Amino acid sequence: MQDESRNDAATPEDPQATRPESTPTDGSPDRTAEAGAVEDGTTAEQADAPEASTNDGGAPVDPASADGQGTPVADAASGSAAETAGPEAEDQESGPAPTLGDVLVAVEELWPASLAEQWDRVGLVAGRIHRPVRRIMFAVDPTLEVARDAVRREVDLLITHHPLLLRGVNSVADNTAKGEVVHELIEGGCALLTIHTNGDSAVGGVSDVLADILGLTDVEPLAVADAGLPEEGIGRVGRLEQATTLGDFARRVFSAMPAVAGGVRVAGDADAVVSRIAVCGGAGDSLFDAVRGANADVYVTADLRHHPASEARETARGERPFLIDVSHFASEWLWLPAAAEALENVLLDQDFDVELMVSGINTDPWDFVLTP
Repeated sequence: MQDESRNDAATPEDPQATRPESTPTDGSPDRTAEAGAVEDGTTAEQADAPEASTNDGGAPVDPASADGQGTPVADAASGSAAETAGPEAEDQESGPAPTLGDVLVAVEELWPASLAEQWDRVGLVAGRIHRPVRRIMFAVDPTLEVARDAVRREVDLLITHHPLLLRGVNSVADNTAKGEVVHELIEGGCALLTIHTNGDSAVGGVSDVLADILGLTDVEPLAVADAGLPEEGIGRVGRLEQATTLGDFARRVFSAMPAVAGGVRVAGDADAVVSRIAVCGGAGDSLFDAVRGANADVYVTADLRHHPASEARETARGERPFLIDVSHFASEWLWLPAAAEALENVLLDQDFDVELMVSGINTDPWDFVLTP
């Protein structure tokens, strides 16, 4: 969801840890296997690449394959890699390349711009409509590192969840941070497209993927979209197939997330039995009224600021909804493989020859965390 708020209260855990400086060889952000482990930013070059695994709900938690070329598109239901190769694979001329305009039509079909929040800025940021597109990369953030990686991989279109130009700017000169990204992409022949809150609201969007990975059923929106289908909107709420304790469910959430410095924070009784779960990928502390109205036992979201979280706990008098606070980046990265596969399918149905990949660069802003 929106990226305007940031967790101010993150506490460091390992002063020696650093964020990876390059894409892990498996193409996905590094993740840890057990709750309570130190998220030290270890790259796949420093440790064995993680194997695909499943959470308690049976959903895949590591859609990457270890080819060292960025993450191939993965099957969201089975975790198996789709027939997309890394950028160094042999070209398979099965059809013509789509133009950027063709890709925009497919994107609008999947994630209509009308679903974006009024304050949001989605759509094409840079690129020539009639230019052919052979390679597309999905990423959470349009950072300079991501842009340079896309150009290095000869990507024709970079699709990011977060906007580069959410707020107005007066210059894109290369001596500004955003301007340098713009110049890097344009000079490298790579277009930039943003799918933000329209990607949150749409069917199969960020929160739908998060709900699926956590094993929720009977899923419906927390806040129904004003200009969409009844099943479209911000956030999701659903039910676990089998009730569990808050502590065990928190461990399920932890194991599903790419490893980041901040880990997962929980508010509530670890032994409380929970079954009805609300989720919102990205910053979701504006949805507490909807969470309470949905009678959720637990709310999983990111960027829970002190005052909204404290007020929510006081209002609940220490009871439900319990809170699970995760990384903004991690909660939204989970959507990327499913989004890439969905776009690939639409383009392949039109007999276009296109290669999809997911950035493995960890763009979570925190480097290490200390705990008592």
